[in-house]
Amino acid sequence: RAHLPSAGIFRCSITGLGFEVKSAVTITYGYDTWTTHLSEADQEMWVPAGPLFHIEVQPRVVQAVHLPHFICLAEDVNTSLCSIAHFESGKMTLESPTRLIAFSAVLENPSFSLLGVLWRKIRSALYSLPVHSLVLIFQQLNAANTTLHLYLIPNDNSVKRAIEEQEMNWNSKLIPKPPPFRTLFLGRDYRVTSTKHAEITPDEQLPFCHKNLNEQQLFVEIYIADMEGGTGLLMTDTHDGIEVWRASLRSGRNSSTLMWAWCLLGAAFMMEHKTALCSRMRQLPTILLHLRDANVINSDEEEEVQGQNTSKKKNRVLLELVKKKGLGAQEQLYQILQEVDPYLIEDLEFR
Repeated sequence: RAHLPSAGIFRCSITGLGFEVKSAVTITYGYDTWTTHLSEADQEMWVPAGPLFHIEVQPRVVQAVHLPHFICLAEDVNTSLCSIAHFESGKMTLESPTRLIAFSAVLENPSFSLLGVLWRKIRSALYSLPVHSLVLIFQQLNAANTTLHLYLIPNDNSVKRAIEEQEMNWNSKLIPKPPPFRTLFLGRDYRVTSTKHAEITPDEQLPFCHKNLNEQQLFVEIYIADMEGGTGLLMTDTHDGIEVWRASLRSGRNSSTLMWAWCLLGAAFMMEHKTALCSRMRQLPTILLHLRDANVINSDEEEEVQGQNTSKKKNRVLLELVKKKGLGAQEQLYQILQEVDPYLIEDLEFR
């Protein structure tokens, strides 16, 4: 439950749900499950593209609702396939979003009960949906030596929360992790490997799919008998063999606890290629939009960047601004550039 104290735009930092309101109001909201409300026929036609929310608020106070989605719009996707599902009295109605932005579908003048973002399926074996994704790793504290559970999921906070609750019941500890550094695609398989001998079960290949938050999520179990000296974990797309994620593990002072070691590549990349980025960074409006949605910059800072009179000055001001915000912000910009302009990143990294 959130009490919004005045008119304005507010976003929940836990769920990503946002509201534009005319006046002070109290809103009650929570996660619901898609499979409880989507009929079998609808599940054949539609794929959930974000959490389903149950929302209660007095009428005509909310001007717009921002529903989180995990579709990667930087890829070539048909946005006309996006709809907002509204469930009421056991029936589903579909509405087109007022606008679609990087991580939210915006619906103006909404009515409330159950709302969520759906994406229409295309009947093509060649089609797969690009999404923002997360890698979750848990260490089983009671298991022999080093036993890990690795999950690959769309960036859906409702699913992430359900996994965390289940793993805590299994006496597991979440290990901080980087997200994949390339866009992943629903419907593809991704191969998990280790630089040191490890037993990976039931299979190295992990199907990437969206499962409902009340279903058992897919994971691979990784057993490493000897962690001395650490090990690296890699993930590749079986469709084209391209590496999409990597990280390193090493044992800490307490042998029952793993320390996560991963390089914030973004900071090093920005420092090494600052001059080239000032001259060659394109699609600035899209980059700024992603940074706004990721809460790296605010509207005043966006105006400061856009207020410069040349593209080179705009890029320089943005890079300096992000640098001041720390390593995490630089890593975020690096990942956004990989999505928006992967050819620039590839050219700079491999020249």
